[in-house]
Amino acid sequence: MNGTLIPHTPIAVDFWSLRRAGSARLFFLSHMHSDHTVGLSSTWARPLYCSPITAYLVHRHLQVSKKWIRALEVGESHVLPLDEIGRETMTVTLLDANHCPGSVMFLFEGYFGTILYTGDFRYTPSMLKEPALKLGKQIHTLYLDNTNCNPARVLPSRQEAARQIIELIRKHPQHNIKIGLYSLGKESLLEQLALEFQTWVVLSPRRLELVQLLGLADVFTVEEKAGRIHAVDHMEVCRSAMLHWNQTHPTIAILPTSRKTHSSHPDIHIIPYSDHSSYSELRAFVAALKPCQVVPIVRRQPCRDYFQDSLSPRLSVPLVPHSVQQYMNSSSRKPSLLCLLLERRLKRPRTQGVVFDSFPETADQSQGDMDSQEAKNDNFSGHLEKQASHRPLQIKKPLLPDLCSKEWDGAVPFSESQKMVTVLTAPLNVSVHLRSTDEEFMSLETGEEIGVWPHSVPRGNRDGLAATGNQSTWTGQDCPLTHSSEAAPLLAPEFRGLALKYLLTPVNFFQAQFSSRGFDQQVEKYHKHLLRYREENDTFV
Repeated sequence: MNGTLIPHTPIAVDFWSLRRAGSARLFFLSHMHSDHTVGLSSTWARPLYCSPITAYLVHRHLQVSKKWIRALEVGESHVLPLDEIGRETMTVTLLDANHCPGSVMFLFEGYFGTILYTGDFRYTPSMLKEPALKLGKQIHTLYLDNTNCNPARVLPSRQEAARQIIELIRKHPQHNIKIGLYSLGKESLLEQLALEFQTWVVLSPRRLELVQLLGLADVFTVEEKAGRIHAVDHMEVCRSAMLHWNQTHPTIAILPTSRKTHSSHPDIHIIPYSDHSSYSELRAFVAALKPCQVVPIVRRQPCRDYFQDSLSPRLSVPLVPHSVQQYMNSSSRKPSLLCLLLERRLKRPRTQGVVFDSFPETADQSQGDMDSQEAKNDNFSGHLEKQASHRPLQIKKPLLPDLCSKEWDGAVPFSESQKMVTVLTAPLNVSVHLRSTDEEFMSLETGEEIGVWPHSVPRGNRDGLAATGNQSTWTGQDCPLTHSSEAAPLLAPEFRGLALKYLLTPVNFFQAQFSSRGFDQQVEKYHKHLLRYREENDTFV
């Protein structure tokens, strides 16, 4: 199992045995090859961080629930909490590993220094031009893919190996070609062969789904007799299969791999096409980075002695902050809901789900604006289907007088999964739109899905009954309440809970503090001002 528990941190990479995970609390998946997913299954119930392509595959093929999968964009830096109070955080940057679809390297930066975990990777000089690496930052620990870390094993580049495969196929113009592959990887090689020989490449339905996801050229099919190049599982390439294939049509098989493999038939050809870095490439990579230490990922094949002349002086073992120690020592049976909320707060733009809009002067204008807004939302939602689902919608509206003298430049999250807009009639001709959220978590007590924000807040009389008249009866349906001619109190007595007050507090009223008590005090201060303002208005009336 090629997994690692990074010492003195709560980080685990490609490690899925909770029984042996000890103090690990943050789990990362470098790619979807089976030797890196041992123990990962549909029963997994912890946040799992990976690239978007790997996120799709881990849900599609391992049935891991989407609620636990955190897809992080490649090439971008992401901030994650290292404790349950948000005091310690780390930055993780995903870099393309040039190994297989979705494979990434992880660059971790935090109290522990800077750690680069390559996972399986094939080095190219362009990797050193990544913004996260080219700034000359010191790598304290390099976890290195040492699969081919052997001076006696000389490998050609992938371009040279591909040329060898092309020449071999040209020598057999009348033969069918069987390419033995693992379930993931070398799709670009298949595309190159199809374009070179102007033929369809026959795939399994599962692999066809993958290449369609990758957006490769339309040269793949599942029709058995459509082309002469067939991608098969590498385990199928054996003596008995060769005898069977050659009974119907002359056939050769190619195994593009750097692994030591015995050919059991004269028509089975092994070409050293590898998705792992060669020894010379590893030497160049380590010499360029000059890490303080190199830790081999494949433990059965030590390689530290090969890089001693390229290492920087080692640093002392970092001290683990107290809050991180508490987090690492806490029970690992269930992830903390507070930690999940902190993770979302750090990951997403810090925006409020409240939009303040002035009422139109007439009912006709109001209805027209609502229809226009619905049309815009439909168009915008359709546009988002092809882009990221969470994008800020900029607004600029005046706030309540006497409380804030400036205009509010806010960013309101707009997601394609928004299902409902609730309109609460408020004083001062202001309507409040509470947007539902698509982020759901498991309740730690009941196991049921719960939302970060309340999905709806009813407006009614003191008995909690729904408003009547021309308004829809409020029972939690996904339909907005219509405007009432009589303004209801912004915070009715039965709905004066702190959670609702949070929702109704403008974003720019908060000061930058990471303290729940501090935020609570600011919210209460805001609503005391609001209550005093309403009482003064009632006195004048």
